[in-house]
Amino acid sequence: MAVDTSNAAELTAEQVQKVLVQPLEAQSAFLAAGPRIIDTAGPLRLPKMGPATSPGWFDENAQITPEVDPTFDEIMLLPSTMQSVKTLTRFSNELARQSVIALDQALRDRIVKDVADTLDKQFLGLTGDGVTKPKGLFVYAGQSLAVDAAVGLDDLLDAEALALGANVNPDALKWVMTSREFIALRKIKAATGSNNYVLQPDPTKAGGYTIFGKPVIVTNHLTDTTGTPNTGNMALVDFSQIVVARDLAPSVKVLDQTFGDYDQQAIRVVARYDVAALNDDAVIELTGITI
Repeated sequence: MAVDTSNAAELTAEQVQKVLVQPLEAQSAFLAAGPRIIDTAGPLRLPKMGPATSPGWFDENAQITPEVDPTFDEIMLLPSTMQSVKTLTRFSNELARQSVIALDQALRDRIVKDVADTLDKQFLGLTGDGVTKPKGLFVYAGQSLAVDAAVGLDDLLDAEALALGANVNPDALKWVMTSREFIALRKIKAATGSNNYVLQPDPTKAGGYTIFGKPVIVTNHLTDTTGTPNTGNMALVDFSQIVVARDLAPSVKVLDQTFGDYDQQAIRVVARYDVAALNDDAVIELTGITI
């Protein structure tokens, strides 16, 4: 019997495809939602107009009293105390030479994605003080709506009512929710036992979702509130009223000499951002959602 690949597989060269299989991962949501991004290397001050004054009605030749004094405020971003997101990965030169893929590019893609995810989770989260870490979406002094039950369509309308009551532009509003809340809303039917779902896909919008005419950003980077039990969160936001100060977008540096005594290279990724709401009323937070 002849020796072939079936009985001497150990002697054959293993075929390795030079394709790196990547997992299915969430896309960045916050920066893609449309906030204003301002590039700055240092602290950023944004002057802010205060509350409205009260002009009055007067007769001809009557004295205009009292005088009004408009007030002003400011928003401070990116103080010197604001931390950066940083990460570093070392790899041996032997691994770099023997890898069947471009190892440095593969590591770079992986680390940059992880840094972007870290930023997204912070921007959409429940923590942050604006001093050392950016404030998360649910830390803003925005309007709040306590659902305290399973989320329903009436809750969404109540949130929209809060936005309209604060003179927020309804055409600029977007829903931000997890896939869990989104599917729960999609499952709502016109009647018990009916197969008619209340929310129907918009055939004119390929690959996009809308609820009550407003775009839906589905992201699982939203954080649940820990408690007994845990509860979910979602928001209705005018992202044009949110400003992002960007000192450094995820920046990659290949260090090919730093670890030379180990015969190693390294990839370092650094990013530094801050974020704040220009008008707090443009962020309506829905909390206490039963999950």
